[in-house]
Amino acid sequence: MKEQLLQWIDRDKDRLIQFLSGFLRAKSPNPPGDTREAFAHIKAFMDAEGHAFRTIAPNAVMPNLVASFDAPRPGRHLVLNGHIDVFPVADAERWTHGPWSGDVADGRIYGRGASDMKCGTTASIFTYHYLSRVKDRLNGRLTLTCVSDEETFGPWGATWLIEHHPEVRGDCCLNGEPSSPYTVRFGEKGLLWLEFTIRTRGSHGAYPHASESASKLMTRLIADLETLADLPVEAPGNVMGALKAARAEIEQALGDGAAEIVPKVTVNIGLAEAGIKVNMTPSTARMEVDIRLPVGTTRERVLGEVNRILARHPQATMREINHSAPSWCDPGHEMVEIIQKNVRALKGFEPKPVISLGGTDTRLWRYKNVPAYVYGPSPASMGSFDEHVAVDTFLHIVRTHVLSACDYLSRAQAPGHGPI
Repeated sequence: MKEQLLQWIDRDKDRLIQFLSGFLRAKSPNPPGDTREAFAHIKAFMDAEGHAFRTIAPNAVMPNLVASFDAPRPGRHLVLNGHIDVFPVADAERWTHGPWSGDVADGRIYGRGASDMKCGTTASIFTYHYLSRVKDRLNGRLTLTCVSDEETFGPWGATWLIEHHPEVRGDCCLNGEPSSPYTVRFGEKGLLWLEFTIRTRGSHGAYPHASESASKLMTRLIADLETLADLPVEAPGNVMGALKAARAEIEQALGDGAAEIVPKVTVNIGLAEAGIKVNMTPSTARMEVDIRLPVGTTRERVLGEVNRILARHPQATMREINHSAPSWCDPGHEMVEIIQKNVRALKGFEPKPVISLGGTDTRLWRYKNVPAYVYGPSPASMGSFDEHVAVDTFLHIVRTHVLSACDYLSRAQAPGHGPI
């Protein structure tokens, strides 16, 4: 059966590339988040192949597609998840190939979303397509979810499905977010976004003795917030063990220094503004801070330290903008072993289980105690100009997802076995 699946993929190579290329031409930047054009591209394929599906659109311009089939024998329920919205484009003039071109050149497919994550979502769509042909030889159920509203952590995509359509939760989730072919992500850091406002009396710039400077106070607060990186973190033993074993692969996937920060709190001053004129002492300063929470710490732990820091800065107030808790599942889970086995057979190396620095929709499954794993292309070009995916990498991700889903659904469910 797996040989047959690989033959179909090899035969359909040009079709797969054309599908992804067309998917990239279907604009879906978020914000604003209108994904109807990209959704129509998927819908046309599903209709042409006779795959039944549901459109679930709590927000009319952000539709979600859900499709399921049951194999003839009982088994586990695998959910394939991918998003169809992408980052916006602010630097189109810097692209060698247009951001909405879908151009295929020099062994690469170019376009906004090529890496994040229309490559992975295409892998999910074709995994569902190919396995539907062999469903009589499988066990359990396969569900495809193509969702909107991921890039801004909005409520109209996977969050809506998880909360209002529990039938999409399943026993395991497989996702193709950019992660590197050398790693399998079994968890991700959380985030805590905070806004700080500093107010003083203000004065003429030649009279700094008349008022404290809100901008100078902001720089002192920033220096204090940087100490959050020193907070001790106690991650579960199997998490730290996996991260230590994957140190080289983390650096290979995410760049030098990445392995050091995966288990640490990090602080990014994403926005800072103060003052209205060069010769005035600023009376107001405002900044937005992105704090990433590693597995092993919590919002409450970090906020407690932030409040202690704020006590030393009476001119500052704080407002929480957003929060997403860290998430993780078993790095030794059956799905990890399946992916590793298939990548070994296809490419000769074994991807290592790691924690993601950024957030994905897979956290929503983990919050419901459903193991969720990410295996996708390199994240190196995501969000930048000339975003692309190598054709060979794209086809490798498709093959890995198809074979791994097949393996997972080929194993019978043990009597009395509940969700994994």
